[in-house]
Amino acid sequence: MFEITVESAFAAAHRLREYDGNCEHLHGHNWQVELTVAADELDGLGLAVDFRRVREWLSRALSRFDHAYLNELPDFSTRNPSCELIAKSIFDMIHQTVDSSDLAKRITVSRVRVWESPGSSVTYRRE
Repeated sequence: MFEITVESAFAAAHRLREYDGNCEHLHGHNWQVELTVAADELDGLGLAVDFRRVREWLSRALSRFDHAYLNELPDFSTRNPSCELIAKSIFDMIHQTVDSSDLAKRITVSRVRVWESPGSSVTYRRE
């Protein structure tokens, strides 16, 4: 199994509804995101997938979060935009993109890791 990993970042604000603490108030983060995709086989060039293509998938997914108030996005209109649910949302978006691409038979989304601050991250993966 080969795993290909890229990283990117976005800046966004959120608040956690009904949270007992400072995070209930509007605040922002510079979120770091790591996307890992996996492949069992390589193509004729010896690549699982081009890094540029994986970065493009991640960039497209993060563009809807960048400089947004996350609570106002459809994914979080009734759910808290927690680090956990942000990681799952990004995973789901990229999973849909990969599944509808020409690489769907060779590439799977392995995991998405999101840091809301240095030293604090969440990883979402499907088993």
